[in-house]
Amino acid sequence: MSYAHEIDLDINLILSQKVNLSAVERRCETIIKRRSVKKKKQVEWLLKTIEFMDLTTLAGDDTPGRVSRLCHKALNPVRKDILEDLDVSKNVVTAAVCVYPNLVKEAKSSIGKNNIQIASVATGFPAGLIPENIKNSEIKAAIRDGATEIDVVINRNKVLTGNWKSLYNDIKNYKKSCGQNHLKVIIGAGDLGTLRNVVKASWVSMMAGADFIKTSTGKEPTNATLPVSLVMIRAIRDFYDLTKKKIGFKAAGGISKSKQAINYLILMKEELDDDWLTKNLFRIGASSLLADVERQLEHLSTGSYSAENRHPIV
Repeated sequence: MSYAHEIDLDINLILSQKVNLSAVERRCETIIKRRSVKKKKQVEWLLKTIEFMDLTTLAGDDTPGRVSRLCHKALNPVRKDILEDLDVSKNVVTAAVCVYPNLVKEAKSSIGKNNIQIASVATGFPAGLIPENIKNSEIKAAIRDGATEIDVVINRNKVLTGNWKSLYNDIKNYKKSCGQNHLKVIIGAGDLGTLRNVVKASWVSMMAGADFIKTSTGKEPTNATLPVSLVMIRAIRDFYDLTKKKIGFKAAGGISKSKQAINYLILMKEELDDDWLTKNLFRIGASSLLADVERQLEHLSTGSYSAENRHPIV
């Protein structure tokens, strides 16, 4: 069976990918300096940030109780008094929660029938250095337990050695194991060495059937950055021009402040268009970011900043 986004691997197209580093850096600097969100629009953009968020806990000490609290926060990301003061009447929730495979059942129980996706990192997160048959078994087990999205980790060794056919086949198998559930492919940009490797890995992932391409695990020395994201987003745009298939983008790792997050929204809007500014095509992986967003909303409501510990996530 083939899936909606899957196309044949084109090695020549992969090898032809190039990146002008100085031009990428200039573009990212321009976006930050030229675009800003005016005060009357800040509430709208901050709420959008929440609605695009995969609220995440991926710690070694995760427990069922911690996941239950995370899910409660995903369903109630901003205190009701703040929303009332800002005259926000719509129901605000995060796009998804993201947990380890062994905690998917707890997440499903806590989310219930609410419209929040349950994402699980599978395939030997974060290094991805386990046998492929175990990776696919882990995907299937997470889906059986209730995961609706799978964030997979590629073997970065295959990018660094140019083993594109093997990487393509791996991702095709991940998509087969996911079935109709969303597959988010984490390329681990911080481990790939060059932006050229980033764009090549992005293309292979999209050709193999990825529904989203994702920057990082959050565990690499360097995670999401605007230059990495720009290169990946332009790959998505070029893939769309070639195939008319829309692939989603997820920025993850190191995004802890509202201003950072809004820069990613601006990048998506300028490089793609408003069609991509939906939770079906754009996500931000975050743990501590939500606390800062809620704090900024409270400031817009009251005129003063509260202490960060007043906005716990779990």
